[in-house]
Amino acid sequence: MDQQAVLALYDRDMRQGALPDGPGARIERAGAVVRQVADAEGWNGVLWSGLDEKTADRAIAEQIDFFAAHGREFEWKRYGHDLPSDLGDRLTAAGFEPEPEETLMAGEVARLSLDAEVPDGVRVVPATDRAGIELVVDVHEKAFGTDGSRLRHRLLARLAEQPDSVVAMVALAGDEPVSAARVELVPGARFAGLWGGGTVEGWRGRGVYRALVAHRARVAAAQGCRYLQVDASPMSRPILERLGFHALTTTTPYLSPR
Repeated sequence: MDQQAVLALYDRDMRQGALPDGPGARIERAGAVVRQVADAEGWNGVLWSGLDEKTADRAIAEQIDFFAAHGREFEWKRYGHDLPSDLGDRLTAAGFEPEPEETLMAGEVARLSLDAEVPDGVRVVPATDRAGIELVVDVHEKAFGTDGSRLRHRLLARLAEQPDSVVAMVALAGDEPVSAARVELVPGARFAGLWGGGTVEGWRGRGVYRALVAHRARVAAAQGCRYLQVDASPMSRPILERLGFHALTTTTPYLSPR
């Protein structure tokens, strides 16, 4: 894979040319910034910026004022190759709080190893209704230790209004949900996004996460997507590399001042 070429394609298609990630959200282009504006339960934030040393501080202040006027907390999603090179320091100086850094990884679907299967006694089922989404949220809260209210709201809204845009799935050991994940699809896009892959602590290291990556890759392939992308944690990066993913850059969420 030509990682720089794929990164440039990702920037163009999925950041500069982003589409809303759910019902009620909209994409706005404000000067050298591309942002998503959603309701209070949706994702609000900056997706892309084309800034330099002279324009960065003013653009940061403008985004703080804009989202504050709309009563929204937001995230500035900063990538390792974004300019200026000290953008992260400037965001921190403006009061943003950085979350843990992850690695933006991509894999060409046709070249990925998709033969992984779940362990014996585990089955993967689609989450296509409220009951299924509750299982996804249950895994999310147990695996990541965070509240799943926003995730519940977003998934239910997308299933109701844009059912072809997301495929969520749960791995069950008997009736116990042990892992969950989703793939997000944009009509006509070359990239599909892998999100929310989490496994409860007692089931980690058994190949469930790997199997859910393979399941989602098959879904994306059936939709004609050429690439899969994922924001990988240090725990998932080695698994993804063994499946054929490549690191493109880093990504760090900066949470807005409160």
